[in-house]
Amino acid sequence: MLFIHYPKCSTCQKAKKWLDEHNLVYTERHIVEENPQYAELKAWYQQSGLPLKKFFNTSGLLYKEMQLKDKLPAMSEEEQLQLLATNGMLVKRPLIVTEDIVLVGFKEAEWAEKLN
Repeated sequence: MLFIHYPKCSTCQKAKKWLDEHNLVYTERHIVEENPQYAELKAWYQQSGLPLKKFFNTSGLLYKEMQLKDKLPAMSEEEQLQLLATNGMLVKRPLIVTEDIVLVGFKEAEWAEKLN
């Protein structure tokens, strides 16, 4: 299981604590130091079944500075994935990736259901 996070993010800290409390084994990956690549993002997006917008950190400063709320609707999925691959701070976190599960953001009930 891959746990992709930003260590300073309070939600990521809660998620990490939850994983540890449930004795789940994971590999950590710092989302900024090791930004998700285009191919990874595309695979995760397809595997998740979620709308692509869910992969964007819509509450992030960079998202707001780039005015993506207005720009995303006009962009193709391809362009959106390419954009996500440019900067980890654009990607919603934390992310959990396993062979058959992709979880975006920390929702305790969903994590408990899918990971236990």
